[in-house]
Amino acid sequence: MKMPFLRLKEIHELTPERRAERLSELRAELSRLRAMNKVGGSVENPYRTREIKRAIARILTVENEERAKR
Repeated sequence: MKMPFLRLKEIHELTPERRAERLSELRAELSRLRAMNKVGGSVENPYRTREIKRAIARILTVENEERAKR
């Protein structure tokens, strides 16, 4: 199995600004992959979509945990 491309430890080490930036980058990439798939183009790595969705969820989880601590 492939290792996650964005680990939880790495997310915790990011500043909130960088985390928001990374989140928008991932959402844009996911949107691009979905559009490519919708048009009928083949995605070079279908597992990448799953990885991106999981990374987005991890970032949102960390943000929600930090928000709950305040």
